[in-house]
Amino acid sequence: MKYDHILEKIKRIHFIGIGGSGMCPLAEILMSEGFEIQGSDMNEGETLDKIKGYGIPVFMGHKAENIDGAELVVYSAAVKENNPERAEAVKRGIPCIERSVMLGIVCRRYKRSIAISGTHGKTSTTGMLTQVLIGSGFDPSAIIGGKLPFIGGNSYVGHSDIIVCEACEYVDTFLELTPFVSVILNIDADHLDYFKNLDNIKKSFKKFAEQTTGALILNGDDENTMDAVKDVKAVKITYGFNSTNDYYAENISADKGVHETFDLMHNGEKLTTIKLMVPGRHNIYNALATAATAYYLGANAKEIAENLEKFGGVHRRFEILGKPGEITVADDFAHHPTELTATLNAAMNMGFNKVWAVFQPHTFSRTAMLLDDFAEALKIPDEAIISEILPVRETNTYNIYSTDLGAKVPNSKCLDTFEEITDYVCENAKAGDLILTMGGGNVYMCANMILKKLKEKYE
Repeated sequence: MKYDHILEKIKRIHFIGIGGSGMCPLAEILMSEGFEIQGSDMNEGETLDKIKGYGIPVFMGHKAENIDGAELVVYSAAVKENNPERAEAVKRGIPCIERSVMLGIVCRRYKRSIAISGTHGKTSTTGMLTQVLIGSGFDPSAIIGGKLPFIGGNSYVGHSDIIVCEACEYVDTFLELTPFVSVILNIDADHLDYFKNLDNIKKSFKKFAEQTTGALILNGDDENTMDAVKDVKAVKITYGFNSTNDYYAENISADKGVHETFDLMHNGEKLTTIKLMVPGRHNIYNALATAATAYYLGANAKEIAENLEKFGGVHRRFEILGKPGEITVADDFAHHPTELTATLNAAMNMGFNKVWAVFQPHTFSRTAMLLDDFAEALKIPDEAIISEILPVRETNTYNIYSTDLGAKVPNSKCLDTFEEITDYVCENAKAGDLILTMGGGNVYMCANMILKKLKEKYE
């Protein structure tokens, strides 16, 4: 790749937006390799506190002089060309690279890089695999899209030749990677503002698969995945519920949907029984992907089973926040109809009196293009409450509103603000209910507001 040798020539690296969840792990890993790191950010926060705790100089605010002494500038996708630090770097002739490019460079410094891709489940599976590999003594480095309580953050600096990272398909950023092992969890219609259609998404995943140097770990039950890679010349290892896969689940049972238990099979032979602490059949798929990958790397059945059972999830993936007044408040990152469907089906099987889904639609384009699919997903819970659409990077050229979604979901309620939602839910939820906030934006703030109000009411 174009910039792969750049780290051989420099010592000091400046990160614009160093507190970002995708930037902090890179800074941490490069610092461990002996590079001098500095950075800037606009907002204080837990991640920035972690960075400062390493003794890394951090400037608050973006100014041209902040890059003094830097020999390379790394910026996140949110940083535009007119950013004063990025513009100054160009003016001074200092090389500038985007975060996904640096991720590719860093991962190629490891002999065995493991990239977890797919439309859904990347963060949970990356967290699972990281925990299994650390617990099995492999000492990997890891870059995760969410906080993993087991390691106290979203990054881990190991001392082996293994690195585990998420490979995001949006705007083809995962094509910056050339993994030793590529995991494809599933392929679904998403990010249509960029890809336009499912065929284009599959073409990108095919390119990603072709860049793999070792093995492909594939969801053999997912038709889109298998279609995308059918012409790719690589070692292919499949997993799923179907016994035609290399690894598959048999004798699946659940304790009210909370403890998923299954026998892990490999080519007709039972390897072990796995018990999960995270709910839902989608997490069985994630565990199968983890097991297949860990086996390929050399882990044994006992290690895999023991460490999967200890996995308690990652931040914002069916995360239980509290149970004031015997009302369970949870938060989940689900923002695509497939994710909502999987999470809500799991929730409905967990034995709650009533499931309240509080959904924040994420981007106008996704809401407009997948409107009917969202509506079907939101028919699953007992109660569906829909907030206004979070624009993210878009303007409403689609003329779409949350009320358009609400009109397709019988007995749903559209409330624009988190304050309105909090008041309504707290007035109506009863002991034994689950309140589950869902979305890829800042709906977790609503979850925290609900939790606070219920605590005031019952504690």
